[in-house]
Amino acid sequence: MTLTTVDPVAALVVIDLQEGLRAAPTVPSPPDDIVARTAALARAFRDRGSPVLLVRVTVDGAGFSPGRTDAGHRGTGTRPEGWDEVVAELADLGDAVITKRNPGAFVGTDLDVQLRRRGVTQVVLTGISTSMGVESTARAAFDLGYHVVLVTDAVGDLDEASHRHVVERVFPRIGETTTTDEALAMLGLPSGR
Repeated sequence: MTLTTVDPVAALVVIDLQEGLRAAPTVPSPPDDIVARTAALARAFRDRGSPVLLVRVTVDGAGFSPGRTDAGHRGTGTRPEGWDEVVAELADLGDAVITKRNPGAFVGTDLDVQLRRRGVTQVVLTGISTSMGVESTARAAFDLGYHVVLVTDAVGDLDEASHRHVVERVFPRIGETTTTDEALAMLGLPSGR
């Protein structure tokens, strides 16, 4: 793990921790563990006076990334009521909820505006899925000039090889990695909070 510092104005950006993904078979950690670690981080960021931005993905008729893919589109079809609601454990910990309709949280949203208005220079990322929403958001954040941090035990993916590839190969090129306990310590709080 290589987290070197927490900037004076860092933000926790939580990707797609929502009711409809709670049952996803994520690896290396199940969604409930990712939610619990993220909630500990969110409380620490709030205690520090740092922003927490909750991102959710929805399919509401306003469109989804339309490009052709070999895998086809998973963003179509009817979802159960409330599937795109932020999980209850995090709902009261966010400063804003960003609704996205693409894998990355910057495209077609006001996430960059929300961060810049708060003077944020560093984004700390958690959520699902490591190789789609989290990676897409991380790449865009890096391109926009933010210092990017991935909390490796607070992200998960449906595919272990994809998760590992992002953590071990992609992320070292665009940001720093850390664990929940290490991030809490850097924030000046005891681990396991």
